Amino acid sequence: QVQLVESGGGLVQAGGSLRLSCAASLPTISNRVMGWFRQAPGKEREFVAGTSRSGGITEYLESVKGRFTISRDNAKNTLYLQMNSLKPEDTAVYYCAAARVEYGIPSRETRRYDYWGQGTQVTVSS
Repeated sequence: QVQLVESGGGLVQAGGSLRLSCAASLPTISNRVMGWFRQAPGKEREFVAGTSRSGGITEYLESVKGRFTISRDNAKNTLYLQMNSLKPEDTAVYYCAAARVEYGIPSRETRRYDYWGQGTQVTVSS
């Protein structure tokens, strides 16, 4: 069973940056697609970014392309999300997730992920 713990959230002004981390417990996450999702109050959880097992394939929500970068360090069992040029509409709880082992490419569908972290709050002030 994989346990995921996010960190790095906080309060930042518009235009600022944050780097989220997701530390995974053993066993390794290197055999799983990983993703970041977010959920704002009153809204459904949405896909933000995903990365293939090796990190060679990435996918992004259209509104974060060019501002956010997902990366992973399989040796450290850690997933990252670098968020630049933050906007108030990026305010949400951010979750990392590990996909089912049978999936090899990033997916936007929450049902394809079977392990989730507890979430970290990101608040962007205007």
